[in-house]
Amino acid sequence: MYWIITKYCITAAMVVLVSELAKRSDKLGGLIAALPLVTVLSLIWLYLEKQSSTTIGNHAWYTFWYVVPTLPMFLLFPVLLPRIGFWLSLLASAVFTIICFALFAMLLRRFGITLM
Repeated sequence: MYWIITKYCITAAMVVLVSELAKRSDKLGGLIAALPLVTVLSLIWLYLEKQSSTTIGNHAWYTFWYVVPTLPMFLLFPVLLPRIGFWLSLLASAVFTIICFALFAMLLRRFGITLM
């Protein structure tokens, strides 16, 4: 039980750190947020929990492919934000990301990479 609480605390601290840095500097907050901190922590947790190299490698492999279709959201959101507000921009960006992911998954399937 202590292990799970430790994982939650460390992971939550990273999210709080990013949001606090973003309040002070847009660029620094964006840089830290862009780092794959959650993925690195996940890889560490999997390793410490004695998961197989295959499981850890697959996690990194699929993370790469799942990140690609999320990138357009970071261009769309700031464009929509001043026009339609935070919540609608967030919703529209999420829907757009889902559409991008579905299209990307269909494209990758042609190359033998199955995401869904």
